[in-house]
Amino acid sequence: MAETARGNSSVAAAFASRASRARELAKAGGPARGALAFAAALLEAQGNAAKRLEEEAAGRGLRGRLEGDARAVLACRRALFGAIAAAAPAGGELAEEAEERSDEDDETATARLLVYWSGETEALSDYLSRALLRPYAEVLAKRGLETDRRPLPGHCPFCGGRPVLAVRRELPETNGATRFLACALCGGEWPVGRIRCPACEEENPERLPLFRDDRHPLARVEACETCRRYVKSLDLSLDARPIPEVDELLSISLDLWAAENGYARLEPGIAGV
Repeated sequence: MAETARGNSSVAAAFASRASRARELAKAGGPARGALAFAAALLEAQGNAAKRLEEEAAGRGLRGRLEGDARAVLACRRALFGAIAAAAPAGGELAEEAEERSDEDDETATARLLVYWSGETEALSDYLSRALLRPYAEVLAKRGLETDRRPLPGHCPFCGGRPVLAVRRELPETNGATRFLACALCGGEWPVGRIRCPACEEENPERLPLFRDDRHPLARVEACETCRRYVKSLDLSLDARPIPEVDELLSISLDLWAAENGYARLEPGIAGV
């Protein structure tokens, strides 16, 4: 199972803490304010979904098999997609898609989730399915309910999700910071070698450049010249206070720079970038 830092709090409480952090950072203004405000609204809605799913799990209504659990997940759909539609830029593709999918029939909605859950490459770009499945996957992880997803190399060992971030932390009795990958789907973390591309497993340091911006000392782009993918990394050995999936939005300019220079992020962050 993926290593996590969830502690003993509920999954709903963890989402609430992330939403609070996003709102706090958004108040400071700056280029990332819009992305942080959107993230706050999404995280709050995911927290509400997580509360509902935790109650379902407590009554043994979740089994870790999405085909059987889809009803419970879809019960959260309209509220979550409605929050996304309201918080996303008006008239944009995401807002329109969220509105349309909040009203689609259950059969179509279930099929979409199952295709994403299957891990088919073309479906992994389905941001809305990931957003809806995130509370479900995190509740499963919290309760130790094994999923029927099978991980590929470099993916989360618990749920098979792709890494959305790398984080570096100082651990007791270690020499230097340990590198972890953070799952976009269940929020878990697992250790990985310091020099390895999580997309293609390239290990030649000369093919794995790092890019930084002095305005964001905790963040860097860990790129790969072999597959032209990258993962955003946060150094929590310098400051352990940030919530990685929220605080990484402060350095969204690094993602824009990477895209302009021909690198594709392995998995978009919480704001879809």
